[in-house]
This record gives sequence, structure tokens and C-alpha cells, in this order.
Amino acid sequence: MLLAELAVTSRRYMASYALFNQALADHLRLHPTDLQCLNLLGLEAGPVTTGRVAELTGLTTGSATRLVDRLERAGYVTRARDTADRRRVLVATVPERMAEFGALWERLNGGWAALFEEYGDDEVAFLIAHMRRTVELSGQQVERLRETP
Repeated sequence: MLLAELAVTSRRYMASYALFNQALADHLRLHPTDLQCLNLLGLEAGPVTTGRVAELTGLTTGSATRLVDRLERAGYVTRARDTADRRRVLVATVPERMAEFGALWERLNGGWAALFEEYGDDEVAFLIAHMRRTVELSGQQVERLRETP
């Protein structure tokens, strides 16, 4: 019985996240994948190659190049030659635009912070473990979907 409820609730959870992501992307005049790419680039230690963008997003290198093109036109990233290897081009986020993105996220984040503060440390640790496992499984499922015609 609980697993059936979990199945229904998880579908609602995933749909609500996808719809929230779409609304946030619309607000910023971005594609939802572009928004999540910005999110992931913000977690990187520094500029990355377009190949790394493809790895982060699960896109082909051609699709990742088009994504970077859109983000560059929107003013969120720049491209520059790698000073250590002139053959490589690095994609870097634009700090001012990322600050705007961060400020918007901070305004929205208060509700989630309050929600998580209701949980004890053991519950938060469980949520973190679940999210990490979900990220890993999602990556595997993306690969599986891309391999199957």
C-alpha cells in the first residue's frame, strides 16, 4: 500500500518540479535545459569545455554547443581560449548574470529552507542520501534512453 502511494506521490513530485523549472525558465526567458545547465555550471569550480557541458547535461556535444550558444546570446556565459591549451575553448559564467540568477533563487528559496528546517538531522541525512541515489539513477536512465532507439 505504501509503495503504491509512493508511486503516485513521486509522479506528482516530479511533475511539480518540472512545472516549477519551466515557470522559472520562462521568467528568465530561457529554455528549461538552459536553466539547469546554468545551475550545474554554478556548481563547477571554474570554466569548463563544451564537452563538460555535454557531460553535465547528458546532451550530445552538438546539442551542448547549441545550448552554450543560447546562453552566450542571453549573456549568461562567455567563451574564451584556454590559456594553457589554445586549442580548447572554455565556457565561463558571467558573474553579474549569475548574481541575478542567484538573487532570484534566494527569493524563492525561503519556502524550501523553512520546509527542510522542520526535519531532524536524521531525516535531512535520509533526504540527502535519497537525492544522491536519485541523481545517480537518473543519469543511468538518461544513458539507457539515449542508447535505445
